[in-house]
Amino acid sequence: MPLPARQPHPWDVSPEEAVTIQQRLRDQVIREGPMPEPGAVIVGVDVGFRGELACAAAVAVRFPDLSPLAQAVAEVRVTFPYIPGLLAFREAPAILAALERLPFPPQMLMVDGHGISHPRRIGIATHLGVYLDLPSIGCAKSKLWGRYRMPPDEPGAWSPLWDGEERIGAVLRTQAGASPVFVSIGHRISLENAIATVMACVRDHRLPEPTRLAHLAAGGADVLAAGHQPRLL
Repeated sequence: MPLPARQPHPWDVSPEEAVTIQQRLRDQVIREGPMPEPGAVIVGVDVGFRGELACAAAVAVRFPDLSPLAQAVAEVRVTFPYIPGLLAFREAPAILAALERLPFPPQMLMVDGHGISHPRRIGIATHLGVYLDLPSIGCAKSKLWGRYRMPPDEPGAWSPLWDGEERIGAVLRTQAGASPVFVSIGHRISLENAIATVMACVRDHRLPEPTRLAHLAAGGADVLAAGHQPRLL
């Protein structure tokens, strides 16, 4: 299903042009918004690489029971170099191709990557959210930018991620004894609601189910195989 780009731009650009695009889009980020409603479709996305191919997976789940509804995978040849802070230009074309293969549109994106916890405040979760005008959350496995104190070792505990005096995200403990994840606003959601949404999507693993399942799907797994079949909404 084609997804209309609300802020279209080319992806095959120079690094200098990529920074200019980021600077234009970051002014359109909305840092407030609610949690998803019951029954909403959250789509987790993640990207793996096989040589010069980016393998992106999109897995749709129903909130809040997190039952998998559909998955889609797309492989796209990489044309943009690996440059920290510009990963959207390397990974987003494959993610968009995977999203277009889903049988229904997402109502929220949960991205294995950063949102505004980025030196220019526009990581891949924010970039995709603004590009598609969708609520989005960044949930990364490691820090890209900022400083923090380690949160207590209990599920749901978090500490702010700071850049100077600006709070740019949260360091969230999803499981006791596990390393925290780095949650940030993508687009059209507040940080507190992003944290609450991530925790509502955690089951028995460190990562929330949407991005955990997307990670498995990007590696070739069929996350619908355990009795789940895609259902049109």
